Amino acid sequence: MAMNEYVQNEVNKIISNNSFEFPLNHAMASAWVMANYKGDNLKIFDLKKSSALCDYSIIATAQNTTQARAMVDEISMNLKNHGASIVSYEGYESADWILLDTGDIIVHIFNGPARDVYDLDLILAKNPQVKIPEEYYFGKPTTVSSEKADLKGYF
Repeated sequence: MAMNEYVQNEVNKIISNNSFEFPLNHAMASAWVMANYKGDNLKIFDLKKSSALCDYSIIATAQNTTQARAMVDEISMNLKNHGASIVSYEGYESADWILLDTGDIIVHIFNGPARDVYDLDLILAKNPQVKIPEEYYFGKPTTVSSEKADLKGYF
């Protein structure tokens, strides 16, 4: 699978951003990918003080299995390019709940009602959440210029 150059450049910026130490930089890059692949209800939980499994856990919901797999594929390729090793993939075939474990972060991508069934949000709720910047999200609302506002109703 060929890497998307735009995604690769944006991930490189996030991972090299000095305001994010490792492994937060990997978690933020993963969240950026999920947000730009139109993942819903993204959350990053800081588990450093409560878990020996990982430092950060990221959760998102995908609308379909193709979207879920695309997110996992893009995240794993980009993190591998930045030295991460993939400890485990789980659920890739069914894609109801795909788990990507790099040791330092665990990415959870749910499809459909699986997120409600497993309710990982409730399990992780006692941990602090890391704020995901608004600019990470695809299609971030922008202000409409007055010129474009004048065209309202024509299209």
